[in-house]
Amino acid sequence: MFSGIVEKTVPVTRILQKKGNWKIYLDLGPLVKQLNLGHSVAVNGTCLTVVGKKGKIASFEVIQETLKRTNLGLLKVGDIVNVERSLLLGSRLEGHLVQGHIDGTGKIIALEKVPGSTKIWVKTSNNLARMMINKGSVALDGISLTIVDVQRNSFSVCLIPHTLMTTTLMSAAIGMIVNIEVDIIGKWIERLVRDAVGDGGHSKSLKQLAFQAKTY
Repeated sequence: MFSGIVEKTVPVTRILQKKGNWKIYLDLGPLVKQLNLGHSVAVNGTCLTVVGKKGKIASFEVIQETLKRTNLGLLKVGDIVNVERSLLLGSRLEGHLVQGHIDGTGKIIALEKVPGSTKIWVKTSNNLARMMINKGSVALDGISLTIVDVQRNSFSVCLIPHTLMTTTLMSAAIGMIVNIEVDIIGKWIERLVRDAVGDGGHSKSLKQLAFQAKTY
């Protein structure tokens, strides 16, 4: 579990491809000393496991499912990624609860300069957009952000200067592909409602739906 507060941006130093899977190597600098084999790290919001360490470099295996669902398959040596170590119980939750399980990707379709911030519009699938609400939370490349606008297949977020300076979104450009993880609460609500209205075409009562929510 993560918070969506990026700790550091780091470069990809090496990529190995074997049997369809990738192994990526990141220069984590001093941060590597605080990691052991088996620890979880969010890389562009994707929960990956440390499988190797040597000096400042940590390596991570990326399977086909992850490559298909995220933007990690677009990485090249020299690219910069966001990283965040997993949360410790008892730590402050500065962003929102982020699982590191990417729901899909989106494409940046517009950048708007507004007073004190930059608004980014992202196009995504209807399935993801319908689980978003105005002022709700979303993680883009592992960055916890607040949703400003939601449309049928797009949404917007506003970035303060600090976020632009400390994350990969400093290089945000039209056409850039970003990882999206919607708020876990939205996923549960969508699942419960879908199950409720999809029961042979007959909607369940609110009382039945409430009982079903308790049993999940």
